[in-house]
Amino acid sequence: MTLSSQPQWLPNRKTVPGSIEDPDRGLVAAVVRSRDEAAFRALYRRHTPALYRLALRLLRGDVTRADDAMQDTWLRAVGGLSAFAWRSSLRTWLCGIAVNVCREVVRAELRLVESGVDPPDGDASPDRHAALDLERALVALPAAYREVLVLHDVEGFTHDEIGELLAIPPGTSKSHLFRARRELRATLAGPGKRDRRGGPR
Repeated sequence: MTLSSQPQWLPNRKTVPGSIEDPDRGLVAAVVRSRDEAAFRALYRRHTPALYRLALRLLRGDVTRADDAMQDTWLRAVGGLSAFAWRSSLRTWLCGIAVNVCREVVRAELRLVESGVDPPDGDASPDRHAALDLERALVALPAAYREVLVLHDVEGFTHDEIGELLAIPPGTSKSHLFRARRELRATLAGPGKRDRRGGPR
């Protein structure tokens, strides 16, 4: 993937004073400032393996969809690098984009299934149906619970990191995760099993 076909860059952002040294900062600055191909390739090599593993896991091992998700993730990322404010690490930001891209893919499949159309590959395996059931259950969770569950169980962030990302105490992150898992299990178990206690929407 190269930068030749990417949108025009917005003005460069200054490095945040006093921040700890991070090789990603210099690479991002070079890409944004001068569309440096070598800097972009370095970013791509640094982050794509982890992003690809994440996409492959979210998309139930579907290599074709994971490849497409990676392309979409990097297209969105290079379009937004100049506006990236470093309130989180670059890894966190890229993982967030990848998760959103993969969830869009699964939701598109859900819409096809609900309309009576098979997914594009016609895969009717139990694993695919289980993935769709899980996505339905995730969508049904209160937003605050869903955010913590995805960040912790899918992206692998700690409760301290989640607290910084979502501006909540780590203890709140832990309680949200506990309730999210409980509601998810109840939803997947079937009607009549869902916890009736309220939660944030």
